[in-house]
Amino acid sequence: MNQQSNIPLGIVLMVLTTFIFAVQDGLSRHLAAEYNVLMVVMIRYWFFAAFVIALARRHAGGIRAAARTRQPILQATRGLLLAAEICVMVAAFTLLGLVESHAVFTCYPLLVAALSGPVLGEQVGWRRWAAIGVGFIGVLVILQPGFAVFDPAAAIPLLAAAMFAVYGLLTRFVARQDTTATSFFWTGTMGAVAMTATGLWFWEPMIAADWIYMGCLCVTGVTGHWLLIRCYEVAEASAVQPFAYLQLVFAAIIGISIFGETIQTNVAIGAGLIVAAGLFTFWRERLQRVAD
Repeated sequence: MNQQSNIPLGIVLMVLTTFIFAVQDGLSRHLAAEYNVLMVVMIRYWFFAAFVIALARRHAGGIRAAARTRQPILQATRGLLLAAEICVMVAAFTLLGLVESHAVFTCYPLLVAALSGPVLGEQVGWRRWAAIGVGFIGVLVILQPGFAVFDPAAAIPLLAAAMFAVYGLLTRFVARQDTTATSFFWTGTMGAVAMTATGLWFWEPMIAADWIYMGCLCVTGVTGHWLLIRCYEVAEASAVQPFAYLQLVFAAIIGISIFGETIQTNVAIGAGLIVAAGLFTFWRERLQRVAD
């Protein structure tokens, strides 16, 4: 099966992925409110590392082949950056809730588009810059800078979005020489090493019920990543990526129905601007690929 042979299946897989990741974020929000964020992320990474190691052992060459790279520093940096971004985002869940955190984080594809020029040398036309500008306005609408009620904590998911955007750009960069399997292996193992070195210092006893939630968190994390890999195997990324915005919808549903969060008017308007700008960016990218 070639990459573009089954776009409908790719869309279904992306929708399932976004739902599972939203559930994962809800579980993270609950656990991080009760226990140290670093410990929660550390345990999650233990399962993630076990998953990528198991995948590596199933392929030709095993772990040694998966770990082989000419860019060890960049690969290590990617893994460490993603682990740090997850910690920042989970902290945002506990401070701001799922709705507002995801509304701001949704701008990360626009940050990728903005940074792709200086980092990767890609051409960024005026239409893409216009979309980036609209998305930035959306972020400002959500954050409401200058208002007396402005909460500096609202900038935390924006920091997470910036970190994830840089991670995405580094992933594109290392893909010029390394395979997806290699990048995935380094992502899981480096994150596990880093989080173990920091998370063990913050270990807390966990009640039995929360260990069940932790187990669900680990399972959803592994399942979500597997579905995402499968999604990109069966369909072109630009065809399914717009459906990734459904994670904002699912996260909002979970935040409202389970955690009693509310959607403020400015958050709804700002998120709408960001999503519209992101969809326009993906649409333009798809047109350019067809033209090429």
